Amino acid sequence: MEQTTLAALSAFAFATSITPGPNNMMLMASGANFGLRRTVPHALGVGIGFTLMIVLVGVGLMELFDLFPALNLILKVVSVVYLLWLAWKIANAAAPETGGGARGKPMSFVQAMLFQWVNPKAWSMALTAMALYAPDRNLAAVALVAAVFGVINLPSTGLWAVMGQALRGWLSSAARLRAFNWTMAALLVGSLALLI
Repeated sequence: MEQTTLAALSAFAFATSITPGPNNMMLMASGANFGLRRTVPHALGVGIGFTLMIVLVGVGLMELFDLFPALNLILKVVSVVYLLWLAWKIANAAAPETGGGARGKPMSFVQAMLFQWVNPKAWSMALTAMALYAPDRNLAAVALVAAVFGVINLPSTGLWAVMGQALRGWLSSAARLRAFNWTMAALLVGSLALLI
């Protein structure tokens, strides 16, 4: 890959990773509600899960959607339902100190990895990256696209968890935390515009 193309790929990876979307909204909410340390598994799950997704999309998953167009509709329906459920969960999250039970747990590493498969922004990023930067989908090009995203995605999305952590003091008021959680839930639902 030429240096110019690599620079363009890096810019694309940064722009798509740092901008708002379901992962970033959830990481910010998690950082605010649970702190940075408890959000690290979630952030790692996003970074590693998305990198794995790029590899799998690049080595053949795109063809599966071409062969079975109904899979696109199924993915959209599952994505919408799951994102709406996550938005409800964020909106109703209890502060960790209140003993909110299951509502007081951040997303786990495995949950964050699996979430990539129903995240409309992740699909859009992976498919576009393959189409633009590995159109022939040879293994070396796929591996390079995945590596660039792997290096850029985690710090970019992790920044959202850090921003959430920075808001923790301000969100010590139950009313402000509730307003923040409802705002994050609304933004998550708004991110469905990518899908619909």
